[in-house]
Amino acid sequence: MNLDSIIFQLSAIIIGAAVLGTMFLYARQPIIIAYIAIGVIIGPSGFGLIKNTDHIEQISHIGVILLLFLIGLNLQPARLMGLFRETSLLTFSTSLIFFLVSMLFAILIGLDLHSAVIFGAAMMFSSTVIGLKLIPTTTLHHKRTGEIMTSILLLQDILAILFILYLAGDKSGPVLLTFTFLILKFVLIIILSFAGVRFIMTPLLMRFDVIQEYTFLATLAWCLLWAVGAHVLGLSYELGAFVAGLSIASCSVALVIAEHLKPLREFFLILFFFAVGAGLSTDIEPWLLIAAMLFGMLLVPMKAWVFRRAFKWTGVSASPSRELAARLGQSSEFSILVAYTALTMGLLSGENAMLIQLSTIVSFVVSTYWVVLKYPTTIAGDDRLRQD
Repeated sequence: MNLDSIIFQLSAIIIGAAVLGTMFLYARQPIIIAYIAIGVIIGPSGFGLIKNTDHIEQISHIGVILLLFLIGLNLQPARLMGLFRETSLLTFSTSLIFFLVSMLFAILIGLDLHSAVIFGAAMMFSSTVIGLKLIPTTTLHHKRTGEIMTSILLLQDILAILFILYLAGDKSGPVLLTFTFLILKFVLIIILSFAGVRFIMTPLLMRFDVIQEYTFLATLAWCLLWAVGAHVLGLSYELGAFVAGLSIASCSVALVIAEHLKPLREFFLILFFFAVGAGLSTDIEPWLLIAAMLFGMLLVPMKAWVFRRAFKWTGVSASPSRELAARLGQSSEFSILVAYTALTMGLLSGENAMLIQLSTIVSFVVSTYWVVLKYPTTIAGDDRLRQD
């Protein structure tokens, strides 16, 4: 039997996730943890049923792209700009605090200053996937809590993308000039995508809106077109997909499109969380393993406390502050990408990169349990907390 066959590997992932997910649901545990756990069990660090997960990771990235596209579909540009103005100071100030605390921890456990800076930068972001996956759709799209969280996560994503591009780029040139070009490229994508919707997509969707297959195909193509376009221009797939969704949000069929794409998004997100678990390795010094697990567990309450204080300072009432803080308490999938980029560029050792990855995964698990057990989610084990 060919274990490297993509059909076999996808089958193993889905069957394993279904079996383990069923067990987790009977035990009233978050099903996302089952997806990560199956990655650990059948991935390279477990039984090795799937030894090479590179192609699975690439395929799973489509889930994140679709997630950002659907977020854009449910936001109006004018409202988003207003939210950015409200949350920009809070986002930048809290990110700076997380950076300094994480860098200090890295120095205390013996990392050199250069590695500590990368560790601090990696840990200052929150997870877009975890945050938006665990919030009910009604809250995300129709309540202020969801709007605030979305704007913070998007601003953090932009910061993360800029940092990754800086790590991978030429450091000899002026940093300000590099970032200016990135902003100009971002603005160019916005202008072209909105113009494309007005002159191409809207007429086509109005002409063929009764053919659901075409609507699905055309909008999915629009999402991937701008995701790839953003990547070609040196930005990220996710940023391009978000702009694509935002540009088409004013179309009358936007909500119908969103409903059609949800099952596709869920499939690819299962692969995403599998890839997270499969990337877990304990092949590092025992004291670093303990440090990673300890920091991952402490990071979540630390971030939640800082966010809660910041939200109160900006005028958000106590109950939404606590919920928002808990939902933003983890590290980010971009943390893993920062570690990978720094390792590839020779800026970080293998053990230090694994320290970042392990800390991130532990924070995913701790944060998911906290949110699922205490706040409304789509996957809550408690019927009273389960909301779509």
